[in-house]
This record gives sequence, structure tokens and C-alpha cells, in this order.
Amino acid sequence: MGYNISEYIDHYKEIIEKEITVYFQKMNVPQQLKDSMIYSLEAGGKRLRPILLIASYEAYSKDISKVISSSIALEMIHTYSLIHDDLPAMDDDDYRRGKLTNHKKFNEATAILAGDALLTTSFEAIANDSKLTAIEKVEIIKMLAQCSGPKGMVAGQILDMEAEEKVVSLEELEKIHTLKTGELVRFAVYIGGYLANASKEQLSALEDFAYYLGLIFQVQDDILDITGEEEKLGKPVGSDEQNEKSTYPKLLGLEGAISKKESYVKKAKEALIKAEAENSYLMGITDYFSQRDH
Repeated sequence: MGYNISEYIDHYKEIIEKEITVYFQKMNVPQQLKDSMIYSLEAGGKRLRPILLIASYEAYSKDISKVISSSIALEMIHTYSLIHDDLPAMDDDDYRRGKLTNHKKFNEATAILAGDALLTTSFEAIANDSKLTAIEKVEIIKMLAQCSGPKGMVAGQILDMEAEEKVVSLEELEKIHTLKTGELVRFAVYIGGYLANASKEQLSALEDFAYYLGLIFQVQDDILDITGEEEKLGKPVGSDEQNEKSTYPKLLGLEGAISKKESYVKKAKEALIKAEAENSYLMGITDYFSQRDH
């Protein structure tokens, strides 16, 4: 492998951002809407989901041009979810990644429409990709709809809202985060392997890996809400407690949350070995997700 994991992430972050810029330069839509969409897409995200998709593909194949549209589509979905999460009716946040949230920068109606537009444009980006076969397009679009919709991320979002001001079990908390965070991670990992022609057995192991990786990401998020630095996080520390969110530290204590995260890391790496991807950047990404500070 030619990069360390930070260099790998930086390298593909730059590629993803260039591709997003190119895609939106060509888009002919009302200027206010376009500005609002681009504002949130360019608001300093880490691009971890599209990078994860690329890394999963590269575990079995080389030419990443085949996964660019799926990676951009995934980032559009993620960005739409953040715009809507921040709205007054949801988490009511004024800042995201240290910048004004979309509805504060523009207005609430524009933010809602920008989210709607990013969601629907994601499917168009995949459908228009000449590097994908018709069968591949149907498989990708079907899975992206499932993972981001009422069986996936949206389900997780409403369960998370319903869990506020309640004490939930570890099992319930895992279910919330497997849906809210984990389903887009599962899409990234599975579709990367699928487009690289990974075997059924490898794909099954990759799905196990993605399950634990999604939980690792969320536990670390919860830990950072207590131990993180506001400047790095780009949002207030302690916002989960203020919003009475169900979190791993609230349920298990800080040490218990760290211990649970370490058990997820172990299981994720075991799944990668089964997927015959232990020498890929997915291994480094697992540690990165676990140890990130923002």
C-alpha cells in the first residue's frame, strides 16, 4: 500500500471534492437552490462514506472510475440528511462543522428544498453513469433507496428522536445506530465490493464488517461529545446530553463505551479477514474511525 491512512483519506477526499465540483458546475437549476446545495456539500465534510466505498472497491479491483458516481451520490444523500437533521423541527442546530447550518445561511424553506434536491439528484447521478451496466445501476439504486429510506437511515432518525428523554437498552441503541449511521456505511462497503466483483462469501463478510464499522463510528461520536474539543468538532461539546439523546456513555459510562468500541473494532477486523480484505485500506479506516478526534 502506497499511502498511510491519513494520506489515503486526504488523497481521495480531494478527488471526491473535484468530482462534486465538476458535477454541479454542469447543473442547470435555480441559482438559490444550487447555492444552497453546494453550500452544504462544501461545508468541510470528511467524505468518509465515499472514501469507504472506494476503499472497499480497491480491496478487490483497481480502476476507481467505476465507483465515482456512486461515491458522489452517497455524499449527496449524507449531506441531505445533515441539512434536514439541523432543521428546527429536528435537532435545531445553528452550526455544522463550524459554519452556519443551511437554514441559518439561507432560510428554512430553501434548506428543505436543497435536501430534497440532493436526495433525488443522487439517483440521477447513478442512472446517468456510462461506466455502469443497467443491472449494476438497478442494484445500486435499489440498495441506496433501502439504506437511506424508511427501512434504513430515516427509520434510524425517527427511532433516535423517539428515544430522547428515555432510557433505552444497549440492544435498542445498537438498532438505532445500525439504521441511522450504519446503513449508509453498509451501502458504501457492500457496493464497493459488489462493483469490484467480490464473491458472495466476501460480500457477506463485508456486510458484517460494515455493521461493526457503523457502530464504531457512532460510539466514537458519542465519546467525542464528552471528551472532544469544540473547535475540532465544529459544534458544541455536550449537545447530546443537552438534547437528552440516548448515547453509549449515558448507558455504559465513558469507560464502558470505550470498552464496547474496542470489542466492535475486534469484530470488524475479524470480518475483514473473512472478506480477504485484511491487507486493504479498510483495515486502516477501521482504526481511523475508532480514533478520530472530530
